[in-house]
Amino acid sequence: MNGNNITEQQAQKEREKFVSAFNDTMIKIWQEQITLLGVIDTGALLASPKAIAMRADGRFFEVSLSQAFLEYGLWQDYGTGRETPRGNSGDLGRAKKRQRRKWFSRKYYASVMNIKEFYEDNIGRSFTGTIMSLAHSYGNNKG
Repeated sequence: MNGNNITEQQAQKEREKFVSAFNDTMIKIWQEQITLLGVIDTGALLASPKAIAMRADGRFFEVSLSQAFLEYGLWQDYGTGRETPRGNSGDLGRAKKRQRRKWFSRKYYASVMNIKEFYEDNIGRSFTGTIMSLAHSYGNNKG
């Protein structure tokens, strides 16, 4: 925690702002990675990432985010696809051409960890602020 306590209303505003920006940021990161790693043939994958839903309870404690992109993008990320038949033993009988181009998984995991750390800090500072406020009001009402 960084030591600056905040009210529940301030914490909720911070959570709402952070979560609202998350989907847009993920789309930009994915498109940047697709371009950087050359996962472009027709441009369809590059154009496909979209933020499709965000639901949150009134206080932004429970949040559900959804993004979508063309499914074959996952196969690019994993380095699999048409050259790898289903149920193969791992020996394709020829040199493997496809290489993993991790445009999705690495950045997504890092971003999920960022939102987790943000929530830990935000809720912790809010809780500390609430306790400090209660202690202050208790001290003022003594006596």
